Amino acid sequence: MEVVSSQNAAPELAYQPRDPKRYNPPIALIGCGGISQSHLRAYRKAGYNVVALCNRHRERAEARRKEFFPAAKVYSDYRDLLRRDDIEVVDIATHPQVRRGQIHDALLAGKHVLSQKPFVLDLEQGRRLVDLADQKGLKLAVNQNGRWAPHFSYIRAAIAEGLIGQVLSAHLSVHWNHDWIAGTSFDSMKHVILCDFAIHWFDIVRCFMGGRQARRVFASTAPAAGQCAKPPLLAQALIEYDDAQASLVFDGLTRYGPRDTTVLTGTDGAVQSTGPNLDKQTVTLITPKGYSCPRLSGKWFDDGFHGTMAELLCAIEEDRQPANNAQDNLESLALCLAATRSADTAKPQVPGQITRMPKQIVDRP
Repeated sequence: MEVVSSQNAAPELAYQPRDPKRYNPPIALIGCGGISQSHLRAYRKAGYNVVALCNRHRERAEARRKEFFPAAKVYSDYRDLLRRDDIEVVDIATHPQVRRGQIHDALLAGKHVLSQKPFVLDLEQGRRLVDLADQKGLKLAVNQNGRWAPHFSYIRAAIAEGLIGQVLSAHLSVHWNHDWIAGTSFDSMKHVILCDFAIHWFDIVRCFMGGRQARRVFASTAPAAGQCAKPPLLAQALIEYDDAQASLVFDGLTRYGPRDTTVLTGTDGAVQSTGPNLDKQTVTLITPKGYSCPRLSGKWFDDGFHGTMAELLCAIEEDRQPANNAQDNLESLALCLAATRSADTAKPQVPGQITRMPKQIVDRP
């Protein structure tokens, strides 16, 4: 059917984070590194009740307390924090190598948990944590904050409303400069693009595809000429489905003309989003009736972080699983693990057959 080239009023869709009606429990944050600013800024704006902050370098937690929640108590040992009976929800924003044990201890202490991504580095370990949460009657969610980036969230809502029919393809490309990691802790991570960064894109593609199972993933990485960072900053992945396809492209040394683009085609329409960065995006919805461009409010940073915690709190209040629950997130992680193995072997991989993250230390000096 031919698309009429006329502009229409954009459909009003529920794309912004939804807070619980009455539930506002005491929350603790474990891990006060750089990303914690986005967590705490979002929680303060939402009016959440953050009562404790923890970091092994106590001065970092002290700085976050002073900036965001002056009444919160500071800890340098997370186990002391977990002994507090009043704390109901724990946000764990530490590195993956120590996060799994902290999640385990928090669940044993009877706390609901929001985990930073990637949730775990081993699918079997992740399943054991999911089982433990179920045994304890607790909610375990993952901070896949990209789901609540305004443009991605609106696209998710448009798909859910059936506005473009069944998704046939999803092509996402990110052209930006990631060379800032040179000299940081990320500089030793071999698959920093596919693992630490692209996990958001593997997750959002799964959301767009509505739970359909990917058949194979083929991925590759390469160093960009002139980059300072040790890990390869160029990466791409192709995801095959029985009746659809997806592609992810990451150009991590785009010093000029940064651009982030999403293109989805469906049986009854299409939706596109593009902009100079992840916070400034223009969404266009195209159907046989014409096209529309919703005027979206908010930004990925920090509305995405509001969204992940809000969804967990709503799920606790409503006694259901959060949409960003850990069991669901293991499916996104399976795509990521398959991509990293494919990049190492130059062969396509089946998601779920690779159960743990490969070696993450950069081999070259």
